[in-house]
Amino acid sequence: DPDSGDNGRLRYSLVNQHTNEFDIDENSGQVFAVSVAGKAGTFPLEVQAADQGTRQLTARTTVEVTVDSSSSNNIVMVVLDQQINVVERNIADVKRVLAAKLAWSVFIIDVYANELGREARSSTDVTYIKILAFDEANQEVPAADVKRKLREQKSDIELELEKVFSASVTAAVQEPPADSPAPEPVATIVLGVLLACTLVAFLVYVVLTVKRKRKAKRRAQIAGGTDNPCATDDKGTLQSSGKPEH
Repeated sequence: DPDSGDNGRLRYSLVNQHTNEFDIDENSGQVFAVSVAGKAGTFPLEVQAADQGTRQLTARTTVEVTVDSSSSNNIVMVVLDQQINVVERNIADVKRVLAAKLAWSVFIIDVYANELGREARSSTDVTYIKILAFDEANQEVPAADVKRKLREQKSDIELELEKVFSASVTAAVQEPPADSPAPEPVATIVLGVLLACTLVAFLVYVVLTVKRKRKAKRRAQIAGGTDNPCATDDKGTLQSSGKPEH
């Protein structure tokens, strides 16, 4: 924007449905991934630039981001002792620090709090960040090299991140866990097991109830003299159920 002052100061934003997978730095306009693990394809992002003048003017353009899912072997996990909502607000600066200290291009593949509860935004003080690094030739850097350099630069990275978060930060390298089942299949499996257990318990209850009723009926028949020729009457005296034929 050639204007000066607030009329030339731009703020960028995403205005379409892919804001869960991607985000944008409102000052620089840099688009970055937030959570694209397990996803592949081309995502059209509609980006808006707006000046900050009294009569705000805007312009929009479409940015197509292609996600290639073939790079999982070189994904490296960085663990920060910060809440996920805090990390997400500063994810652009986290990416900048990592790229500067590694001297490679860094792409953030996924950001989450834990494997089992990714919906929790502030329940834990640990955030996992999956990254990919690319060298000057735009080739993936092997995971082993990325981990080695992260460990070598650990102190400098933590020092720079402390400036970003305005708090003490610990950054560690961790092996990415094996892909866990999606929440829906897990819930289905658990529900199936519970239903099976309930069915078995119901069948056992029915069988035991039938057996108890049969025993009670047999005892009633015996008490009533059906099977006992020497049963007692209501007053407790012996009575015969009938003369035997022989």
